[in-house]
Amino acid sequence: MANAVENLEKLERRLTITLPISDITTEVEKRLKERARTAKAPGFRPGKVPMKMVAQQYGAYYHNEVLNEKVSAAFSKAVEENGLKIAGAPRFDEKTGDDVAKDEVAFYATFEVYPEVKIGDLGTVELEKAVATVTDAEVDKTIEILRKRQAHFHAKEGDNVTAEDGDRVTIDFTGRIDGVEFEGGKAEGFPFVLGEKQMLPEFEAAIRGMKVGETKVFPLTFPENYHGKDVAGKAAEFTVKVNKIEQAHLPEVNEEFAKALGVQDGNVAKLREDIETNLKREVKNRLTAINKNRVMDALIKVSEFDVPQSLVKHEIGELTELTRRDLAIRNPAQKDIALPPELFTAQAERRVRLGLLLGELMKDNVLAVSDDKLKERATEIASSYEHPKMVMDYYLNEPSRRKELESMLMEENAVDYVFSKAKVVEKEMSFDELMAQQM
Repeated sequence: MANAVENLEKLERRLTITLPISDITTEVEKRLKERARTAKAPGFRPGKVPMKMVAQQYGAYYHNEVLNEKVSAAFSKAVEENGLKIAGAPRFDEKTGDDVAKDEVAFYATFEVYPEVKIGDLGTVELEKAVATVTDAEVDKTIEILRKRQAHFHAKEGDNVTAEDGDRVTIDFTGRIDGVEFEGGKAEGFPFVLGEKQMLPEFEAAIRGMKVGETKVFPLTFPENYHGKDVAGKAAEFTVKVNKIEQAHLPEVNEEFAKALGVQDGNVAKLREDIETNLKREVKNRLTAINKNRVMDALIKVSEFDVPQSLVKHEIGELTELTRRDLAIRNPAQKDIALPPELFTAQAERRVRLGLLLGELMKDNVLAVSDDKLKERATEIASSYEHPKMVMDYYLNEPSRRKELESMLMEENAVDYVFSKAKVVEKEMSFDELMAQQM
């Protein structure tokens, strides 16, 4: 039997499960007899092993098996009778004390329930919706970037030649901290394009204006957030010698250039069209991500409720595992690095909270995704691949990928729904500002 549910802290609940010892004993004896029919032991024929020996060998195993089954069954029955929605797995602890009858065993089942999720008044929410457009200027800028990627460099000619932005300079350099060379602070014949932010601004500023054969000594303080932690925030002194200065020669935007970028007939207009299509796709994806985050933040802010910590812990485990896999790929030496749960707590709680909110919205069917919408999005994704039909089949006919696509569209429907209810102000973002956003 199970007692009434006790409310502990927040979403935590507890109930007491009691079982007659006779029920457990009877079932254990039944299973031992079944086992005895085929049991083997030295000196005995199969099925003729004395019951006492069978009980010694298998009794503890069957006792634990029966006990677990009966406790789980009693818990499930109590959950159903009390109309509970369990979040995560329950914890069972044996109950002892004078209030436990001698002919019974008792257990505490401690667990969490799902919260009552109520979404607040979305009409009171003020939301800023990011919008952006792609113009000919963005297409031109992209073409210039592509031209630079296909640039050819030749020695810079003329009298009194100095290093300028856009030039490729080849240098020898040595860095010292407190007079001592440090790891990664020395190179010979090192080429980089000046002005492309491949080096720290202070380093590039020192090179700018130098001549071939010239040597310069200059100070440089590494940023506090510099990726090289051994030198971050420290003051260094660099000695640099310029070996070579080369000028970039960019290809003309013509048929040959278009073919080099995958336009088979060399049509420059088609190249511009393709670039514009790709830029619009990227802009759309970035706007979707930005606006989605804003909507989700608003949903969380307007809907206060406790989240089950068991679900948060599970999510922390998932995030930890994903991070370990990523580290193993990027740097195998870090695959076993300690990852404290606190690193993921806030992110895990946010994900659980959003999952519950989206689940609440699903009850009103506002997030439903039609087959036509799925096909439309799969077509859109596939359009950028060489074999679109294969990609469409991948998303529409492979169950896990179809579910992934459906989840993505449901989130987008949630964004649209909240925008339709909230007080929305559109704010134009420049292309460069949008591209600078971390995704």
